[in-house]
Amino acid sequence: MATEVKVPVLPESVSDATIASWHKKAGESVKRDENLLDLETDKVVLEVPSPVDGVLKEIRFEAGATVTSQQVIAVIEEGAAAAAAPAKAEAPAKAEAPKAAEAPKAAAPAKAAPAPAASAELPPGARFTAAKEGIDPSQVEGTGRRGAVTKEDLVNYAKSGGSVAASARPEQRVPMTRMRARIAERLMQSKNSIAMLTSFNEVNLANVMKMRKELGESFEKANGIKLGFMSFFAKASANALARHPAVNASVDGNDVIYHGYADISIAVSTDKGLVTPVLRNVERMGFAEIEAQIAAYAKAAREGGLKLEDLQGGTFTITNGGTFGSLMSTPIVNPPQSAILGMHAIKERPIVENGQVVAAPMMYIALSYDHRIIDGKDAVLFLVDIKNQLENPHRMLLGM
Repeated sequence: MATEVKVPVLPESVSDATIASWHKKAGESVKRDENLLDLETDKVVLEVPSPVDGVLKEIRFEAGATVTSQQVIAVIEEGAAAAAAPAKAEAPAKAEAPKAAEAPKAAAPAKAAPAPAASAELPPGARFTAAKEGIDPSQVEGTGRRGAVTKEDLVNYAKSGGSVAASARPEQRVPMTRMRARIAERLMQSKNSIAMLTSFNEVNLANVMKMRKELGESFEKANGIKLGFMSFFAKASANALARHPAVNASVDGNDVIYHGYADISIAVSTDKGLVTPVLRNVERMGFAEIEAQIAAYAKAAREGGLKLEDLQGGTFTITNGGTFGSLMSTPIVNPPQSAILGMHAIKERPIVENGQVVAAPMMYIALSYDHRIIDGKDAVLFLVDIKNQLENPHRMLLGM
């Protein structure tokens, strides 16, 4: 019996998807729930599992094709067995084995010494390298004076596997992935539609670090997860958003929507781009719950297991460039949100405390915001609120 494989139902905000890659070929056996292909949307990569055991009889769209929700993309012959053709195909492979063994002999001339005339024109160091690597200098593009081939040219040529283009000025043109194209579109939308402004402050994280050192081990034993910095920032942001509702608002046409909850998007870096899964109702969450949810999202992002619903919504965003060494930045607001908090690297810096200069673990924090609905006063007071909570974490734990 033939079973159709269809594109999963896509959310209203996602009109179509692109087939990123097939993991099976036509004629191969498949098992129920085995991943057949990856579909790339604007936000995540979705896996499409096989609905039954059988043989992949037909692939209707190749990698790179654009498909829509519930469109038939393949057909599986349920209960069938894979054809024996692959087993028979091994015979020619064995027959060709002697040819493969002869290949090194055929390739031997490639290591022949360069032509004497060409070698004579090289400096001693370059001449030695050419002889050692078996390189014909006439095949190498020189970067020395008047186009002379240098030792460095020969070394680069050898490292590139003997490619003239690679040893010179290599370039590669690849199309943007759907996710990268969507990120670019959203960034331009933010730039063109929001009156964006950024305010800065700095935070002394000595007390947070002291608390993590004193209670970190007990916290991990009790909750099975480490106590990180992000839970402090997420909880401080949720408290500050409740006290400064304009920062937790969004623009919808001529209306301003004030959200009575803190759904905080946490920026997570992946190989394909930045994604922002959402922690929902952070105002009700404890530190352990926040850390566990962040860890789960990070793992899912690395393995391509994030769901579309994980990325939808969000009233405020936190991004941490400090993990990559950023000292200061101006993060870009993710519409329709109106603000984003940027964390940065923690650096020991001299500060004055009680008239004494001391070294303290300091972090610059930045708040980019939509100036159409958030006044500078609100933005600055929000940052000061964050600063006060982090410098007095015991007050934060008491909701003060």
